[in-house]
Amino acid sequence: MLRGRCLESTPAMHRMVELLSNSRLLSLTELRSGLEIRAFSHAGRIRVGDLEISVRPKIPGRSLVSLIRYAYGYRRLKLISDTVQELDNYGFEDLLITQLNAEISELITRGLRRSYQRRSENLASPRGRLDIDRFAMNQANCSATLPCTHHPRTSNILLNQILFAGLHLAASMTSHIEISRESLRLASLLSDEISKVELRPTLLKQAFQQMSRLTESYQPALSIIKQLVESQGIVLDDGPVQHTFPGFLFDMNLFFQMLLSRLLRENLPGFHVIDERGLIGMMRYDPAFNPRRARTPTPRPDFIVGRDGQTFSILDAKYRDLWEHNLPREMLYQLVVYAISCRERACSSILYPTTDLRARESRIDVTAPLDGHRIGQVCLRPVHLPTVVELVTSRSRQSYQERVAYVKKLAFGADDGK
Repeated sequence: MLRGRCLESTPAMHRMVELLSNSRLLSLTELRSGLEIRAFSHAGRIRVGDLEISVRPKIPGRSLVSLIRYAYGYRRLKLISDTVQELDNYGFEDLLITQLNAEISELITRGLRRSYQRRSENLASPRGRLDIDRFAMNQANCSATLPCTHHPRTSNILLNQILFAGLHLAASMTSHIEISRESLRLASLLSDEISKVELRPTLLKQAFQQMSRLTESYQPALSIIKQLVESQGIVLDDGPVQHTFPGFLFDMNLFFQMLLSRLLRENLPGFHVIDERGLIGMMRYDPAFNPRRARTPTPRPDFIVGRDGQTFSILDAKYRDLWEHNLPREMLYQLVVYAISCRERACSSILYPTTDLRARESRIDVTAPLDGHRIGQVCLRPVHLPTVVELVTSRSRQSYQERVAYVKKLAFGADDGK
Protein backbone atom coordinates (compact mmCIF):
# COMPACT_ATOMS: atom_id res chain seq x y z
CA MET A 1 0.00 0.00 0.00
CA LEU A 2 1.43 3.37 -1.05
CA ARG A 3 0.33 6.93 -0.62
CA GLY A 4 0.88 9.76 -3.06
CA ARG A 5 -0.69 12.86 -4.53
CA CYS A 6 -4.33 13.07 -5.53
CA LEU A 7 -5.59 12.28 -9.02
CA GLU A 8 -7.09 14.75 -11.43
CA SER A 9 -10.87 14.49 -10.96
CA THR A 10 -12.68 13.80 -14.25
CA PRO A 11 -15.59 11.48 -15.13
CA ALA A 12 -13.30 9.31 -17.28
CA MET A 13 -10.79 9.08 -14.44
CA HIS A 14 -13.45 8.03 -11.95
CA ARG A 15 -14.67 5.31 -14.35
CA MET A 16 -11.10 4.02 -14.73
CA VAL A 17 -10.52 3.94 -10.96
CA GLU A 18 -13.84 2.18 -10.37
CA LEU A 19 -13.13 -0.39 -13.07
CA LEU A 20 -9.67 -1.14 -11.65
CA SER A 21 -11.13 -1.64 -8.19
CA ASN A 22 -14.09 -3.79 -9.31
CA SER A 23 -11.75 -5.98 -11.37
CA ARG A 24 -9.47 -6.54 -8.36
CA LEU A 25 -6.49 -5.10 -10.21
CA LEU A 26 -5.73 -1.98 -8.17
CA SER A 27 -7.55 -0.04 -5.50
CA LEU A 28 -7.12 3.76 -5.51
CA THR A 29 -8.71 5.73 -2.67
CA GLU A 30 -8.47 9.49 -2.24
CA LEU A 31 -7.74 10.53 1.35
CA ARG A 32 -7.20 13.88 2.99
CA SER A 33 -3.49 13.18 3.13
CA GLY A 34 -3.25 12.05 -0.51
CA LEU A 35 -3.89 8.94 -2.59
CA GLU A 36 -3.91 5.42 -1.16
CA ILE A 37 -2.90 2.71 -3.68
CA ARG A 38 -3.43 -0.95 -2.85
CA ALA A 39 -2.24 -3.78 -5.10
CA PHE A 40 -3.92 -7.20 -5.15
CA SER A 41 -2.36 -10.02 -7.18
CA HIS A 42 -1.15 -8.21 -10.32
CA ALA A 43 2.27 -6.79 -11.13
CA GLY A 44 3.33 -4.40 -13.86
CA ARG A 45 2.85 -0.79 -14.86
CA ILE A 46 -0.26 1.24 -15.53
CA ARG A 47 -0.95 4.93 -16.16
CA VAL A 48 -3.93 6.55 -14.47
CA GLY A 49 -4.19 10.13 -15.69
CA ASP A 50 -0.78 11.73 -15.29
CA LEU A 51 0.24 9.22 -12.61
CA GLU A 52 2.27 6.14 -13.56
CA ILE A 53 2.00 3.28 -11.09
CA SER A 54 4.58 0.48 -10.96
CA VAL A 55 3.82 -2.71 -9.01
CA ARG A 56 6.88 -4.90 -8.54
CA PRO A 57 6.89 -8.45 -7.16
CA LYS A 58 8.99 -9.07 -4.06
CA ILE A 59 11.24 -11.51 -5.87
CA PRO A 60 14.11 -9.87 -7.85
CA GLY A 61 13.96 -9.66 -11.64
CA ARG A 62 16.55 -12.31 -12.42
CA SER A 63 14.90 -14.89 -10.15
CA LEU A 64 11.48 -13.97 -11.51
CA VAL A 65 12.64 -14.59 -15.08
CA SER A 66 13.91 -18.05 -14.06
CA LEU A 67 10.57 -18.93 -12.46
CA ILE A 68 8.56 -17.65 -15.44
CA ARG A 69 10.69 -19.73 -17.81
CA TYR A 70 10.17 -22.82 -15.69
CA ALA A 71 6.44 -22.31 -15.07
CA TYR A 72 5.52 -21.75 -18.72
CA GLY A 73 8.19 -23.95 -20.31
CA TYR A 74 10.06 -21.16 -22.07
CA ARG A 75 13.42 -21.97 -23.56
CA ARG A 76 16.50 -20.43 -22.01
CA LEU A 77 17.35 -18.07 -24.84
CA LYS A 78 19.31 -14.82 -24.78
CA LEU A 79 17.37 -12.31 -22.73
CA ILE A 80 17.91 -8.60 -22.06
CA SER A 81 20.80 -9.07 -19.69
CA ASP A 82 22.03 -11.49 -17.09
CA THR A 83 22.85 -8.77 -14.57
CA VAL A 84 20.45 -8.19 -11.72
CA GLN A 85 20.67 -4.40 -12.11
CA GLU A 86 19.62 -4.48 -15.76
CA LEU A 87 16.75 -6.93 -15.21
CA ASP A 88 15.37 -4.96 -12.28
CA ASN A 89 15.30 -1.75 -14.35
CA TYR A 90 13.00 -3.30 -16.97
CA GLY A 91 9.27 -3.57 -16.59
CA PHE A 92 7.46 -6.86 -16.29
CA GLU A 93 6.08 -6.52 -19.80
CA ASP A 94 9.57 -5.87 -21.21
CA LEU A 95 10.85 -9.16 -19.82
CA LEU A 96 7.97 -11.08 -21.40
CA ILE A 97 8.24 -9.26 -24.75
CA THR A 98 11.98 -9.87 -24.92
CA GLN A 99 11.34 -13.56 -24.28
CA LEU A 100 8.65 -13.48 -26.98
CA ASN A 101 11.12 -11.96 -29.46
CA ALA A 102 13.65 -14.67 -28.60
CA GLU A 103 11.07 -17.45 -28.99
CA ILE A 104 9.81 -16.21 -32.37
CA SER A 105 13.36 -15.59 -33.61
CA GLU A 106 14.15 -19.22 -32.78
CA LEU A 107 11.03 -20.39 -34.65
CA ILE A 108 11.98 -18.35 -37.73
CA THR A 109 15.54 -19.67 -37.66
CA ARG A 110 14.35 -23.27 -37.50
CA GLY A 111 11.66 -22.68 -40.13
CA LEU A 112 8.03 -21.74 -39.56
CA ARG A 113 5.34 -24.36 -39.72
CA ARG A 114 3.78 -24.75 -43.18
CA SER A 115 0.57 -26.49 -44.11
CA TYR A 116 -1.44 -27.45 -47.20
CA GLN A 117 -4.47 -25.26 -47.90
CA ARG A 118 -7.26 -25.94 -50.36
CA ARG A 119 -7.69 -23.41 -53.18
CA SER A 120 -10.14 -23.29 -56.06
CA GLU A 121 -9.09 -20.86 -58.81
CA ASN A 122 -8.68 -20.45 -62.55
CA LEU A 123 -5.13 -21.16 -63.65
CA ALA A 124 -3.35 -20.71 -66.96
CA SER A 125 -1.02 -23.55 -65.98
CA PRO A 126 -3.30 -26.23 -64.49
CA ARG A 127 -2.33 -27.73 -61.14
CA GLY A 128 -4.06 -30.23 -58.89
CA ARG A 129 -7.47 -31.51 -59.98
CA LEU A 130 -9.53 -30.08 -62.83
CA ASP A 131 -12.95 -28.93 -61.57
CA ILE A 132 -15.19 -30.50 -64.22
CA ASP A 133 -18.44 -29.04 -62.83
CA ARG A 134 -17.17 -25.47 -62.91
CA PHE A 135 -15.63 -26.03 -66.31
CA ALA A 136 -18.96 -27.26 -67.73
CA MET A 137 -20.83 -24.30 -66.26
CA ASN A 138 -18.37 -21.76 -67.64
CA GLN A 139 -17.53 -23.33 -70.99
CA ALA A 140 -19.38 -20.52 -72.79
CA ASN A 141 -16.81 -18.05 -71.49
CA CYS A 142 -13.75 -17.94 -73.66
CA SER A 143 -10.73 -17.97 -71.37
CA ALA A 144 -7.16 -19.18 -71.45
CA THR A 145 -7.52 -20.59 -67.92
CA LEU A 146 -8.98 -23.73 -66.42
CA PRO A 147 -10.79 -24.09 -63.07
CA CYS A 148 -8.58 -26.13 -60.75
CA THR A 149 -8.62 -27.28 -57.15
CA HIS A 150 -5.14 -27.60 -55.67
CA HIS A 151 -3.45 -27.58 -52.27
CA PRO A 152 -0.38 -25.32 -52.14
CA ARG A 153 1.88 -25.47 -49.10
CA THR A 154 1.90 -22.14 -47.29
CA SER A 155 3.06 -20.58 -44.04
CA ASN A 156 -0.02 -18.33 -43.88
CA ILE A 157 -1.68 -20.46 -41.20
CA LEU A 158 -3.38 -19.49 -37.95
CA LEU A 159 -0.36 -20.13 -35.71
CA ASN A 160 1.90 -17.85 -37.78
CA GLN A 161 -0.84 -15.23 -38.14
CA ILE A 162 -1.06 -15.01 -34.34
CA LEU A 163 2.73 -14.66 -34.11
CA PHE A 164 2.60 -11.79 -36.62
CA ALA A 165 -0.19 -9.98 -34.76
CA GLY A 166 1.49 -10.68 -31.42
CA LEU A 167 4.72 -9.01 -32.52
CA HIS A 168 2.83 -5.84 -33.49
CA LEU A 169 1.02 -5.88 -30.15
CA ALA A 170 4.31 -6.37 -28.29
CA ALA A 171 5.96 -3.47 -30.15
CA SER A 172 3.15 -1.16 -29.06
CA MET A 173 3.29 -2.25 -25.39
CA THR A 174 6.97 -1.97 -24.53
CA SER A 175 8.44 1.34 -23.38
CA HIS A 176 11.96 0.47 -24.61
CA ILE A 177 12.76 1.46 -28.18
CA GLU A 178 15.30 -1.36 -28.66
CA ILE A 179 12.80 -4.04 -27.72
CA SER A 180 10.11 -2.45 -29.90
CA ARG A 181 12.47 -2.31 -32.89
CA GLU A 182 13.30 -5.99 -32.50
CA SER A 183 9.61 -6.90 -32.46
CA LEU A 184 8.97 -4.85 -35.61
CA ARG A 185 12.06 -6.32 -37.30
CA LEU A 186 10.78 -9.85 -36.70
CA ALA A 187 7.30 -8.82 -37.90
CA SER A 188 8.80 -7.50 -41.15
CA LEU A 189 10.29 -10.95 -41.81
CA LEU A 190 6.77 -12.40 -41.72
CA SER A 191 4.90 -9.61 -43.52
CA ASP A 192 5.44 -10.91 -47.09
CA GLU A 193 3.68 -14.25 -46.59
CA ILE A 194 1.52 -13.96 -43.48
CA SER A 195 -1.63 -11.92 -43.04
CA LYS A 196 -2.47 -10.09 -39.81
CA VAL A 197 -5.45 -11.10 -37.67
CA GLU A 198 -7.23 -9.49 -34.74
CA LEU A 199 -6.18 -11.11 -31.49
CA ARG A 200 -9.38 -12.34 -29.85
CA PRO A 201 -9.67 -14.81 -26.96
CA THR A 202 -11.67 -17.19 -29.16
CA LEU A 203 -8.95 -17.11 -31.81
CA LEU A 204 -6.24 -17.86 -29.25
CA LYS A 205 -8.35 -20.70 -27.87
CA GLN A 206 -8.70 -22.12 -31.37
CA ALA A 207 -4.92 -21.96 -31.85
CA PHE A 208 -4.26 -23.83 -28.59
CA GLN A 209 -6.80 -26.48 -29.58
CA GLN A 210 -4.90 -27.04 -32.85
CA MET A 211 -1.62 -27.69 -31.04
CA SER A 212 -0.05 -31.07 -31.62
CA ARG A 213 3.29 -32.79 -31.26
CA LEU A 214 4.39 -31.18 -34.53
CA THR A 215 3.62 -27.65 -33.33
CA GLU A 216 4.55 -27.87 -29.63
CA SER A 217 7.48 -25.49 -30.26
CA TYR A 218 4.88 -22.71 -30.71
CA GLN A 219 3.51 -23.21 -27.19
CA PRO A 220 5.79 -20.71 -25.36
CA ALA A 221 5.27 -17.90 -27.89
CA LEU A 222 1.49 -18.38 -27.93
CA SER A 223 1.46 -18.43 -24.13
CA ILE A 224 3.24 -15.07 -23.95
CA ILE A 225 0.94 -13.53 -26.56
CA LYS A 226 -2.07 -14.75 -24.58
CA GLN A 227 -0.67 -13.07 -21.47
CA LEU A 228 -0.06 -9.81 -23.34
CA VAL A 229 -3.63 -9.81 -24.67
CA GLU A 230 -5.15 -10.52 -21.28
CA SER A 231 -2.95 -7.92 -19.57
CA GLN A 232 -4.47 -5.08 -21.62
CA GLY A 233 -7.71 -4.99 -19.69
CA ILE A 234 -10.99 -6.80 -19.15
CA VAL A 235 -11.36 -9.64 -21.67
CA LEU A 236 -14.71 -10.95 -22.88
CA ASP A 237 -15.02 -14.57 -24.01
CA ASP A 238 -16.26 -13.85 -27.53
CA GLY A 239 -14.72 -10.52 -28.36
CA PRO A 240 -11.64 -8.34 -28.19
CA VAL A 241 -10.26 -6.76 -25.04
CA GLN A 242 -12.77 -4.42 -23.43
CA HIS A 243 -11.93 -1.37 -21.28
CA THR A 244 -8.30 -1.27 -22.37
CA PHE A 245 -5.92 0.01 -19.72
CA PRO A 246 -2.91 2.19 -20.57
CA GLY A 247 -0.30 -0.23 -19.31
CA PHE A 248 0.41 -3.85 -18.49
CA LEU A 249 -0.80 -5.88 -15.52
CA PHE A 250 0.38 -9.47 -15.08
CA ASP A 251 -1.72 -11.91 -13.05
CA MET A 252 0.71 -13.18 -10.42
CA ASN A 253 -1.93 -15.47 -8.94
CA LEU A 254 -2.26 -17.36 -12.24
CA PHE A 255 1.53 -17.44 -12.64
CA PHE A 256 1.96 -18.87 -9.12
CA GLN A 257 -0.62 -21.55 -9.89
CA MET A 258 1.18 -22.48 -13.14
CA LEU A 259 4.50 -22.67 -11.26
CA LEU A 260 3.09 -25.01 -8.62
CA SER A 261 1.33 -27.13 -11.24
CA ARG A 262 4.59 -27.93 -12.99
CA LEU A 263 6.46 -28.43 -9.71
CA LEU A 264 3.90 -30.94 -8.47
CA ARG A 265 3.59 -32.81 -11.77
CA GLU A 266 7.32 -33.27 -12.29
CA ASN A 267 8.42 -33.98 -8.74
CA LEU A 268 5.89 -36.35 -7.18
CA PRO A 269 6.89 -39.76 -8.57
CA GLY A 270 4.15 -42.35 -8.17
CA PHE A 271 1.37 -39.76 -7.76
CA HIS A 272 -0.88 -38.06 -10.28
CA VAL A 273 -1.85 -34.38 -10.05
CA ILE A 274 -5.22 -33.08 -11.32
CA ASP A 275 -5.65 -29.35 -11.88
CA GLU A 276 -8.90 -27.60 -10.97
CA ARG A 277 -11.08 -30.67 -10.74
CA GLY A 278 -14.52 -30.08 -9.28
CA LEU A 279 -15.55 -32.01 -6.17
CA ILE A 280 -18.59 -33.52 -7.90
CA GLY A 281 -21.31 -34.87 -5.65
CA MET A 282 -20.17 -33.12 -2.49
CA MET A 283 -23.10 -30.69 -2.58
CA ARG A 284 -26.47 -30.86 -4.28
CA TYR A 285 -29.83 -29.17 -4.07
CA ASP A 286 -32.74 -31.16 -2.71
CA PRO A 287 -34.92 -31.60 -5.84
CA ALA A 288 -38.04 -30.89 -3.76
CA PHE A 289 -36.59 -27.58 -2.52
CA ASN A 290 -34.97 -25.99 -5.53
CA PRO A 291 -37.69 -23.65 -6.84
CA ARG A 292 -35.33 -21.61 -9.03
CA ARG A 293 -33.67 -24.70 -10.51
CA ALA A 294 -30.26 -23.42 -9.45
CA ARG A 295 -27.15 -25.29 -10.55
CA THR A 296 -25.46 -27.50 -8.01
CA PRO A 297 -22.46 -25.73 -6.39
CA THR A 298 -19.21 -27.53 -7.15
CA PRO A 299 -16.11 -26.64 -5.08
CA ARG A 300 -13.02 -26.61 -7.29
CA PRO A 301 -9.60 -26.78 -5.59
CA ASP A 302 -6.51 -25.91 -7.61
CA PHE A 303 -4.83 -29.32 -7.22
CA ILE A 304 -5.78 -32.84 -6.15
CA VAL A 305 -2.90 -35.27 -5.55
CA GLY A 306 -3.85 -38.92 -5.71
CA ARG A 307 -2.66 -42.47 -6.25
CA ASP A 308 -4.50 -45.72 -7.02
CA GLY A 309 -7.87 -44.01 -6.99
CA GLN A 310 -7.34 -42.44 -3.56
CA THR A 311 -6.99 -38.75 -2.73
CA PHE A 312 -3.91 -37.97 -0.65
CA SER A 313 -3.89 -34.18 -0.72
CA ILE A 314 -6.17 -31.28 -1.68
CA LEU A 315 -4.24 -28.08 -2.38
CA ASP A 316 -5.13 -24.50 -3.16
CA ALA A 317 -2.68 -21.84 -4.37
CA LYS A 318 -2.96 -18.15 -3.50
CA TYR A 319 -0.52 -15.38 -4.31
CA ARG A 320 -0.69 -13.83 -0.85
CA ASP A 321 2.09 -13.97 1.71
CA LEU A 322 0.24 -15.52 4.66
CA TRP A 323 3.37 -15.29 6.80
CA GLU A 324 3.05 -11.50 6.74
CA HIS A 325 -0.73 -11.22 6.33
CA ASN A 326 -3.64 -13.01 7.98
CA LEU A 327 -5.63 -15.68 6.19
CA PRO A 328 -8.91 -14.07 5.01
CA ARG A 329 -12.09 -15.66 6.33
CA GLU A 330 -13.42 -16.52 2.86
CA MET A 331 -10.21 -18.45 2.07
CA LEU A 332 -10.43 -20.32 5.39
CA TYR A 333 -14.06 -21.30 4.84
CA GLN A 334 -13.22 -22.53 1.35
CA LEU A 335 -10.38 -24.67 2.70
CA VAL A 336 -12.62 -26.14 5.41
CA VAL A 337 -15.06 -27.26 2.70
CA TYR A 338 -12.18 -28.91 0.82
CA ALA A 339 -10.95 -30.64 4.00
CA ILE A 340 -14.24 -32.23 5.02
CA SER A 341 -14.80 -33.45 1.45
CA CYS A 342 -11.87 -35.87 1.69
CA ARG A 343 -12.87 -39.12 3.40
CA GLU A 344 -9.42 -40.72 3.29
CA ARG A 345 -7.78 -37.72 4.95
CA ALA A 346 -9.86 -34.76 6.18
CA CYS A 347 -7.19 -32.19 5.41
CA SER A 348 -6.63 -29.42 2.88
CA SER A 349 -3.71 -27.05 2.39
CA ILE A 350 -3.09 -23.61 0.97
CA LEU A 351 0.29 -22.92 -0.64
CA TYR A 352 1.47 -19.31 -0.51
CA PRO A 353 4.65 -17.56 -1.72
CA THR A 354 7.16 -15.94 0.59
CA THR A 355 10.77 -14.80 0.67
CA ASP A 356 11.07 -14.95 4.47
CA LEU A 357 13.29 -17.81 5.66
CA ARG A 358 11.46 -17.82 9.01
CA ALA A 359 8.17 -18.91 7.41
CA ARG A 360 6.91 -22.25 8.74
CA GLU A 361 3.82 -24.37 8.21
CA SER A 362 0.76 -23.50 10.29
CA ARG A 363 -2.19 -25.81 10.98
CA ILE A 364 -5.77 -25.06 11.98
CA ASP A 365 -7.86 -27.83 13.50
CA VAL A 366 -11.54 -27.90 12.54
CA THR A 367 -13.64 -29.31 15.40
CA ALA A 368 -17.31 -30.11 16.02
CA PRO A 369 -18.92 -27.29 18.05
CA LEU A 370 -20.56 -29.55 20.63
CA ASP A 371 -18.02 -32.20 21.59
CA GLY A 372 -14.79 -30.65 20.25
CA HIS A 373 -14.05 -33.72 18.12
CA ARG A 374 -11.67 -32.91 15.26
CA ILE A 375 -13.37 -33.26 11.90
CA GLY A 376 -10.70 -31.77 9.69
CA GLN A 377 -7.53 -29.75 9.41
CA VAL A 378 -6.38 -26.78 7.31
CA CYS A 379 -2.66 -26.30 6.65
CA LEU A 380 -0.90 -23.10 5.57
CA ARG A 381 2.34 -24.03 3.81
CA PRO A 382 4.93 -21.46 2.64
CA VAL A 383 6.61 -21.78 -0.75
CA HIS A 384 10.01 -20.15 -0.36
CA LEU A 385 10.58 -18.65 -3.80
CA PRO A 386 14.40 -18.20 -3.62
CA THR A 387 14.68 -21.90 -2.70
CA VAL A 388 12.45 -22.86 -5.64
CA VAL A 389 14.66 -20.79 -7.98
CA GLU A 390 17.75 -22.70 -6.83
CA LEU A 391 16.02 -26.07 -7.21
CA VAL A 392 14.58 -25.51 -10.72
CA THR A 393 17.70 -23.89 -12.21
CA SER A 394 20.09 -26.65 -11.13
CA ARG A 395 20.36 -29.76 -13.31
CA SER A 396 22.35 -32.08 -11.04
CA ARG A 397 21.01 -35.40 -9.78
CA GLN A 398 21.35 -34.21 -6.19
CA SER A 399 19.24 -31.13 -6.92
CA TYR A 400 16.52 -33.36 -8.41
CA GLN A 401 16.42 -35.43 -5.22
CA GLU A 402 16.28 -32.24 -3.15
CA ARG A 403 13.50 -30.91 -5.38
CA VAL A 404 11.45 -34.10 -4.94
CA ALA A 405 11.87 -33.94 -1.15
CA TYR A 406 10.88 -30.26 -1.08
CA VAL A 407 7.80 -30.76 -3.26
CA LYS A 408 6.67 -33.72 -1.12
CA LYS A 409 6.73 -31.39 1.88
CA LEU A 410 4.58 -28.91 -0.05
CA ALA A 411 2.09 -31.58 -1.06
CA PHE A 412 1.89 -33.66 2.14
CA GLY A 413 3.43 -31.64 4.96
CA ALA A 414 6.77 -31.68 6.73
CA ASP A 415 6.10 -34.76 8.89
CA ASP A 416 4.26 -36.90 6.34
CA GLY A 417 6.36 -39.74 4.91
CA LYS A 418 4.38 -40.48 1.77
